[in-house]
Amino acid sequence: MTEHEFLNPYTHGFARLAVAVPRNRVADPVFNVAETIRMYREAAADGAVLVAFPELGLSAYTCDDLFHQAALLDACERALLEVAAASRDTGAVAVVGLPLRVDHRLFNCAAVVAGGRVLGVLPKTYLPNYGEFYEGRQFNGADTALSTDVELGGERVPFGAELLFQSRQMPLFKLHVEICEDVWVPIPPSSYAALAGATVLVNLSASNITIGKADYRHRLVSLQSARCLAAYLYSSAGIGESTTDLAWDGQALICEGGDMLAESERFSNRSHVIAADVDLERLSRERMRQNSFGTSVQKHKSVLAGWRTVEFDLAPPRQVPRGLLRTVERFPYVPSDPARRDERCGEVFNIQVQSLVQRLEASHIDKLVIGVSGGLDSTHALLVCAQAMDRLGLPRANILGFTMPGFATSGRTLAQAHRLMTSIGCTAREIDIRPSCRQMLEDLGHPFGQGVPQYDITFENVQAGERTSHLFRLANHHNGIVVGTGDLSELALGWCTYGVGDHMSHYNVNASVPKTLIKHLVHWVAATGVLGADGSAVLRDILQTEVSPELIPDDAKKDAPDGSSKQPGQRTEDVIGPYELQDFHLYYILRYGFRPTKVAFLAHAAWGDRTRGRWPENDLQPARNEYALADIKRHLGTFLYRFFKISQFKRSCVPNAPKVGSGGSLSPRGDWRAPSDSEAEVWLEDLKRVPER
Repeated sequence: MTEHEFLNPYTHGFARLAVAVPRNRVADPVFNVAETIRMYREAAADGAVLVAFPELGLSAYTCDDLFHQAALLDACERALLEVAAASRDTGAVAVVGLPLRVDHRLFNCAAVVAGGRVLGVLPKTYLPNYGEFYEGRQFNGADTALSTDVELGGERVPFGAELLFQSRQMPLFKLHVEICEDVWVPIPPSSYAALAGATVLVNLSASNITIGKADYRHRLVSLQSARCLAAYLYSSAGIGESTTDLAWDGQALICEGGDMLAESERFSNRSHVIAADVDLERLSRERMRQNSFGTSVQKHKSVLAGWRTVEFDLAPPRQVPRGLLRTVERFPYVPSDPARRDERCGEVFNIQVQSLVQRLEASHIDKLVIGVSGGLDSTHALLVCAQAMDRLGLPRANILGFTMPGFATSGRTLAQAHRLMTSIGCTAREIDIRPSCRQMLEDLGHPFGQGVPQYDITFENVQAGERTSHLFRLANHHNGIVVGTGDLSELALGWCTYGVGDHMSHYNVNASVPKTLIKHLVHWVAATGVLGADGSAVLRDILQTEVSPELIPDDAKKDAPDGSSKQPGQRTEDVIGPYELQDFHLYYILRYGFRPTKVAFLAHAAWGDRTRGRWPENDLQPARNEYALADIKRHLGTFLYRFFKISQFKRSCVPNAPKVGSGGSLSPRGDWRAPSDSEAEVWLEDLKRVPER
């Protein structure tokens, strides 16, 4: 794959779609078509393969009884043929609105134009005839039409509301058009179009503006795109429509699967275009994943049998101006908007707490046993335990917190563990596991048992296993349950000690929470001040501590005299890569199943330039890292090998844990069922196609 191919969004299943809101003149098709063609060509030059215009845009919507004038109707048909001629060398589809005579009746129509010809015409199905609307006076609904084609410019053109338009060169691009009121009814035509295979739904609307209507359109379009698992483009008439009795705001919207990608400036006095790169592959994958979509297709199969597909040639642009025209969040699990981020943290925290409360009530147990390392994951799990006890009306002393220093425990984390447990108010105890670990290493005949500083995997796992063994026996002794602390990121990368280590617990509250989100959860609790000034201070210190298993001592990093100033000697991210980047990879591979080339492309868009896009507005990302494409490729390779090749056996038998987000979990009883002995070659081979720069 060349650099240009890799950087082209169309290579990765995106399509740039545009909505135009031209300045128009009432009953002046000559002016209107000139503005339409100008905007059409500009949008295509910007890389768009589809440009949608407002309802009845070639004539203007507010012509009223002028629609019965032959001169106006003739001029509109000539204008349509001008757009068709302009499309011959434009390289994009145009969807324009006009009044059209068919079988001695008049229809409010959308014409789809590309490659120098009119591909098809779709009449409006539902005509509003209430309030300020009087369309039934001039137009007929689609269901009244007898003809299935119409002659335009000497050619027979498909005619009907049940038309789809399929690009031969872009299999995921399948288009349907409905008109204004069609989306306001209980079952819009676009719902059936989506079931018939349309991935791009367009609404040519005029839609006058009244108080609150813009917000309603916003919700309507978002929900329709979400229900249909489709892109939805919505246009509105703007400046130039008659204001005899109505006003017009020119609102244009582009939505994908419920996510608003672009919205126009309202009440503009000039023509304007919005565009967004829509992920058609994402929509296709969502339809495959949600089998209820396929069930709906089966249920309405008889209706869908009458739909027709018009195939046409539309090659994607080889080069696209402005790169990926879309915001790719650096932290897909963490909203960059502060209000949404706080809302997300509150929701996740409550899911975790409520799940633990239910487990305690169901098991008739009132004590929790937890290992507290002074690091990030156990800190958050302990916060969840404290809130669960509060909700149950039980004393926090029923939380039995144990910090268990080993051969590599730093003075910093040990002090933080004690400070945290004091702030929480749980029962706190320290158990030095080094004597029992030495005994086991001696029993094993390990060199360390004879004083040889050999720090291998056995040395590490003896410590991890000893901690977990203590916790389970302590739970037996005190009639409690062990609360797990390992997170989603660690499960994805297999960064946990199987069975007798941090892999195991009676209930794991963190199992579907990624590392990047746990950081924000702890920061959020610190900001609330619920633990007091000292508690918030220790939470902030924990957030500034290196993520480390603290299993191998580093003689070059001796603790300070007060035992509190040094960072842990090991750095987890030196082995498995930066969590912020690996969580990004996890989200797009687990949630959508994208191929590695696309994940790398998205990571490059999100992380390639620290000055682009929004960062969470707090002190958790002071460095604001960026990654070169070669580094992204290397870390993604680490992720793919660990995720697909060597870690599934650990995930096949994980403890019970609540799923907290749509980003997925790795429980074999939930989102992820996979063989423990799969290969990673197909993913690693695809990754090789990513260029180094």
